[in-house]
Amino acid sequence: MTDTAHTETTAEANAAQTPVWVDDATEYDELLESHDLVLLEFVTSGCGICASMEPVLGSVARSAPGAVAVVNAGLVPELAAEFDVRSVPTLLVLEDGVELERLDDGFQSAETLVNVLEAHADS
Repeated sequence: MTDTAHTETTAEANAAQTPVWVDDATEYDELLESHDLVLLEFVTSGCGICASMEPVLGSVARSAPGAVAVVNAGLVPELAAEFDVRSVPTLLVLEDGVELERLDDGFQSAETLVNVLEAHADS
């Protein structure tokens, strides 16, 4: 994912079933208010694996329960610190803002991410 201008609001992204960019704490709070289950990916500019995850997250957003969101850890460091993000990409599954699962070991397939979200949606 790049840190180029991304103008979709949470509502627009949800309607289009695409990942939502979270640019600050207010947008994060709005995301949690509108979704119980969230897959949150932390990225940085220039991260090749992060860029390769972009189409994967699009696929997940279209087929999995919950919302899919992306945070540039370099632009929102307070959120990265809150979740103790030490490498990118880091993907977190959150329910009501509470971390349920962390995937921080590189590229993840859409199938893996959908399965993780479905498992948590069913619990």
